[in-house]
Amino acid sequence: MDQDRGDKSDTRVEQPRKLSLGQRWTNVQPTKTMAFWSCMASIVLTMIVGFAWGGWVTGGTAQKLAETLADNAVVNRLAPICVVQFNQDPGKAQKLTELKGTDSWQRDGYVEKQGWATMPGEAKTDRNVAEACAKLLLPG
Repeated sequence: MDQDRGDKSDTRVEQPRKLSLGQRWTNVQPTKTMAFWSCMASIVLTMIVGFAWGGWVTGGTAQKLAETLADNAVVNRLAPICVVQFNQDPGKAQKLTELKGTDSWQRDGYVEKQGWATMPGEAKTDRNVAEACAKLLLPG
């Protein structure tokens, strides 16, 4: 008879309350799959951050950098010897004037031609040493 009166209080279905984010987080049951993919994402993120901003480099990049630094160190040590050889040249005043008269891109060739960049015991000149020597002889 309650149905005849239109009393629908018994037939009403209560809607579940919305759970907050904290409650949903508490109810999460991590699975092995979720743990695995979380670890993978952490690894990838660590690599991205490390290589992009952390200063990490690959072995090949480190090797190239080391070779470049070593070459530059050798040139920096040999260029003053080139200047000493220039100072021992009897016609250094005239040759310095000629060096000043040459174009900047030809100065290393001039230093090579004069033999100042040829190190004692060496048969060949090093173009990088000649370039550094010309910069030391004509600063600026």
